[in-house]
Amino acid sequence: MGDTSSEGRIRLRRDSQQWAFDKAIHDTGRVFHYQLGGRGPLPAPVKMHAMISKHVGSNARRLERLAKAEADAGHDVTALEFYFEAATAYARAQHTIFAVNDEKRFLYERLLHCYDEVRRLAPHRIEYVEIPFEGNVVTGNLHLAPVDGPAPLVFYIPGCDQTKEVFPNPLYNMAHHRGMHVFSFDGPGQGESNLRGLRLSVDNYERAASAALDVLLALPEIDADRVGTYAFSFGSYWGARWAATESRLAAASLQWASIADKYFLFEEDSPRFKQLFAFMTGAEDEEALDEFRDRMALDDLMAQISCPALLTIGQYDPRSPLSEVYELFDKMTAPKELWVFEDQHHNASLKGGNPAEWNGDAHATSLDWLKDRFDGRPLARDGETIWLPPKGPSPNDPAAARRRTWYDG
Repeated sequence: MGDTSSEGRIRLRRDSQQWAFDKAIHDTGRVFHYQLGGRGPLPAPVKMHAMISKHVGSNARRLERLAKAEADAGHDVTALEFYFEAATAYARAQHTIFAVNDEKRFLYERLLHCYDEVRRLAPHRIEYVEIPFEGNVVTGNLHLAPVDGPAPLVFYIPGCDQTKEVFPNPLYNMAHHRGMHVFSFDGPGQGESNLRGLRLSVDNYERAASAALDVLLALPEIDADRVGTYAFSFGSYWGARWAATESRLAAASLQWASIADKYFLFEEDSPRFKQLFAFMTGAEDEEALDEFRDRMALDDLMAQISCPALLTIGQYDPRSPLSEVYELFDKMTAPKELWVFEDQHHNASLKGGNPAEWNGDAHATSLDWLKDRFDGRPLARDGETIWLPPKGPSPNDPAAARRRTWYDG
């Protein structure tokens, strides 16, 4: 067993950078994605990583109290909004704790309580789904669209720093506005799975997703011929693996495609990510974690994806160098599109990667793309890379450039 820190996780070489990591948190209000403009969402009193769970969690408690007061006053819509904000704040607070300890259990218990209230107050049915998986259980939230008859299903795979409760927004469900159900998933290593002791392995995420799909396809509300995955941020890596191994998917949208060599995420991006994956995998020491990282390559899997696929990427995403994304994209044989957002980083969007709008057009354009595939519309630009400059055209504009570098054409 490797040396462990006071938090109970293994010690890593990058832990020696903690002073610089804490300074970045103090100076930017962020734990990652430092390329974004403006101060990040962390409360002003947070000066170091160890303070995040307390201060974000305290804000979540305040939001929960506001929600209860509004619910008691009969203001259900306002209460719903506050309960959703509280749930997402509790999710962010617990995420910074890399051990299943009393503080993490407390924060997650409050998260689930607030989301039970979201479920109760939401204008549509949200079913909590438990799926048996390899001697354990994985879970998800099924947001049923208010439509008649079977409808398409968007299977949402969250990022490595998310839980199933953060998407979609119950007050503005973007998939529902397009006539589609949403299932938001906590796979191995994520959310509730951590509390259940279900750790991430190289290939168990896609098996767990397929187990969940088995359960979902048995429901009369789901159109089995129109199921696609919307895989977001690091979830796009799991989404690519799943699309390569699951023949029942009609389409795959891999947003902010985190598909490159995981060296960049583990060793060059924020120290947060390697610390997080040490916890998600339950690695016994750093040598085991590095071996896990080296087995995560997608080179042999991309060619196995058979459904139409959309990949999006910021030109300078630090975790996915564009040259590697091109190499992996070119290995694909299925119908495919790649959207490159010029001069943007990991939070790429038509609005310039504004983190306050992360659930705006990045979600909208991806969900439109999925709906087009469900409706049987073929890709007009199969195999092409669409280059999207700042303040430029929509990817669906015929004037959008087809090229791969800033100096082409």
